Amino acid sequence: MRIEGYISSLLFDYNCVIVPGFGAFLAHTKSAEIDSSSNRLIPPLKTVSFNSQLTTNDGVLVSHIAKEKKLDYDSLLGEIESVGQDWKDRMSNGEQIELFGVGKLWLSAGGKIQFQPENKTNYLTSSFGMASVSAIPIQREILKEEVEELENNIPFIITPEKRESTSFRPWLSYAAVILLMISAGFTGFRAYEGFQNKQVVAQEEAQKVVSQRIQEATFFSGKPIELPSVNLTLNKKSQGKHHVVAGAFRIEENAEKKVAQLKKKGYNARYLGVNKYGLHQVCYSSFEDPKEALTFLRKIRNTESRDAWLLSEK
Repeated sequence: MRIEGYISSLLFDYNCVIVPGFGAFLAHTKSAEIDSSSNRLIPPLKTVSFNSQLTTNDGVLVSHIAKEKKLDYDSLLGEIESVGQDWKDRMSNGEQIELFGVGKLWLSAGGKIQFQPENKTNYLTSSFGMASVSAIPIQREILKEEVEELENNIPFIITPEKRESTSFRPWLSYAAVILLMISAGFTGFRAYEGFQNKQVVAQEEAQKVVSQRIQEATFFSGKPIELPSVNLTLNKKSQGKHHVVAGAFRIEENAEKKVAQLKKKGYNARYLGVNKYGLHQVCYSSFEDPKEALTFLRKIRNTESRDAWLLSEK
């Protein structure tokens, strides 16, 4: 008679299943843990052990089998005790007992019963459906180096990192602000001049299109049509080259969520695209005037985030 299947099913509901005259299989709840050797997250489970001292019949196994097979309790008890004795005899002859779904039994050199659980079945019902998953460790030092390299290559970056104060620190701050203002003024003048040239070209193109539409209307009507003169003023909306950046994300979906959050707060936020490091950048707003961008940056750093910084396109 094979009884390991009944033992396995009972371990889902009981923490102790005794084989009369042989020993007890015990289930112990184990918390979730991370296996550092395989980098996997293991859910909570029941581990199985064996105690050869617990041999007195508690009725759990015998009653369960009697109910399943519809047999007499007393006669079944004797049959199960015979199974336990058979296991002992086979182990005494150096044989290992394989209990499917439970584990392996054998005798040590000292004559004691040894048990190795199979560990293929999680007997904890509250963890049903849970499986171990890969848990790749975060390389924090590598990530820090990538961020520092990113900061060193982005122009007009302002970082909130605190550094050791020195006696000449204020003078360095004043010098940095002056250089920033000079550079911003030069960049702003060039941006404004380029914008004016683009606006003139756009107006000329618009006038050509209007003239062409007038000629087509006159030709197909069969007679001259007097049309009022049309003057178009084209205001080309520019996003600006100076961006107050809210963050850079490795996943584009997170960048889109950030844009939606900032727009909900009333900011003219937008997605700037992917930089050379593969990060998706998001800005609070963009400006043509670098002075306006700096003023807005100070406001953001005081009210929203100390991590905001300024990105100026060439």
